[in-house]
Amino acid sequence: MATILYHGEPNGPSLAVLAALGESGLDIACQPIDLLKGERHTLPQVTEPVARDMGVEGEGPVLVIDGEAMTESVFIAQYLDEAGANTLQPKDAHAHWQMLMWCRRITERAAPAAAFLGCQASAHDALAAMDEADFAALTDAIASEDLRHRWVAVRAGDFPEGPCADSVTKVSDAVKMVDDQLADGREWLMGPLTIADFETYGWLAGMTAVVPDAFAGKDRAAAWMERVRARPSVQAALARATMSNPEASWAPGPEINRWG
Repeated sequence: MATILYHGEPNGPSLAVLAALGESGLDIACQPIDLLKGERHTLPQVTEPVARDMGVEGEGPVLVIDGEAMTESVFIAQYLDEAGANTLQPKDAHAHWQMLMWCRRITERAAPAAAFLGCQASAHDALAAMDEADFAALTDAIASEDLRHRWVAVRAGDFPEGPCADSVTKVSDAVKMVDDQLADGREWLMGPLTIADFETYGWLAGMTAVVPDAFAGKDRAAAWMERVRARPSVQAALARATMSNPEASWAPGPEINRWG
């Protein structure tokens, strides 16, 4: 099968998937793309684009296998794990459910908040400076109307006070959730290392500079972040960066606070 992983800078969902790939032992071609230039929406040789066009994750990585676009970082990580070393998912049914529920909490609540705040901090200026015709061409290629509206909002600097405050709360809640989870002395979130560690780290790593108060006094969470960052798979992912601070690389993500 012809397989290629298209990914943004190693931050957010792209970091999570690159780390999972590193743990899997699979030899898959990786191609960096500039998410903030809309390159995800014009990938070559995609004949089945439904998952790419209708995914709820926003500007995340795309795994293309024989023309079919596969999206959503947790699902891609599961695919890579199961096709490879198969070490990142609990074999016990209940533990597996717990991992998936944790990942859903991150992707439904923390991820939209982090993307919203990250775009405010680093993506707005770049999009605001873009030529009007170039921006129109970029958004015309986006099939999802919801996602297209998020791009327009970021360019316009539409970051209302209410959603900003709510996003800070949700990021803070996620950091506290990590800190509390580690209170029993465990090394990783589920006990053994799982996809949940990479998915959570991917969305929170870039928030340390944006919402520093969320991490204040959370020593267990801070130590866990250091452990995740030190994993060879994460170091290999970070080595793929094309900029000095990939944690500041953001593009429109999941719809803000979809589920309240």
